[in-house]
Amino acid sequence: MQIVEKAPAKINLGLDTLFEHHNGDKEWNMVMTSVDLADYVQIETIKANRIEVATDSGFLPNDRRNLAFQAVSLLKRRYQIHSGVKIKIQKTIPVAAGLGGGSSDAAAVLRGLNRLWELNLDLATLAKLGLQIDSDVPYCVYSQTAHVTGKGEIVTPLPKLPPMWIVLAKPKISVSTPNILRQVDYDQLETHPNIEGLLAGIQTGELARVFENMGNVLEPITAKRYPEIMQIKQQLLTFGADAAQMSGTGPTVFGVCRKQSRAQRVYNSLKGFCKEVYLVRPVNLADR
Repeated sequence: MQIVEKAPAKINLGLDTLFEHHNGDKEWNMVMTSVDLADYVQIETIKANRIEVATDSGFLPNDRRNLAFQAVSLLKRRYQIHSGVKIKIQKTIPVAAGLGGGSSDAAAVLRGLNRLWELNLDLATLAKLGLQIDSDVPYCVYSQTAHVTGKGEIVTPLPKLPPMWIVLAKPKISVSTPNILRQVDYDQLETHPNIEGLLAGIQTGELARVFENMGNVLEPITAKRYPEIMQIKQQLLTFGADAAQMSGTGPTVFGVCRKQSRAQRVYNSLKGFCKEVYLVRPVNLADR
């Protein structure tokens, strides 16, 4: 049997970390949404008891370092499945970009195998399993606007965002998430985003309130090492974005716009400065 799962990219409208657990995991307080830039994950069950992963990207491993591979392995172990799986990933989301591409691929595998193997697990259970792979996987299991807390495993869906357009821009650098997270010094984190204000804006559908309360506590840490991040952020604002910030640990920066015409102008203007630019909108995987 074979199915194809969509794996949307994610962005962080709000990202804060409150403290570090004894094992080094961060305590998160985030607002995330998914956008219509997506990988497509083909999942096929095979008789031979092995895991095969292939991608059309030369930047991704196809062994147990690949998060999609880890997702298969996790479900096989947990539910004692002795058949094999062949995974083919059609990559569109840039790699090591702060857009959760690997986590979304892994989440797509969890959702897909849940159907193929008739495990009948709900999304909350899949999300809890996904935390064993990466802290972004639980959110990506849902792939809809949500408040994400704990170590990433507590995902509370939120109302749909009001109509808005998003310009994503990835500079020619790749960022290691573990390297950035190791640089977090909680004594030096002076400015925390107003996550409660951001949540209130989403609940009431007030875009102005959403935009003014966006923030990413990791942005200064990554931007100190990669100054082009702030250059792109400034260009997004100069060209007309209503708000702009880095997603995740970077390096992708996004600008948000109320109107499609303005977003198109921002996109067109930025194309001259940055090779990887995308014009996208929020999506809700639950609507499929």
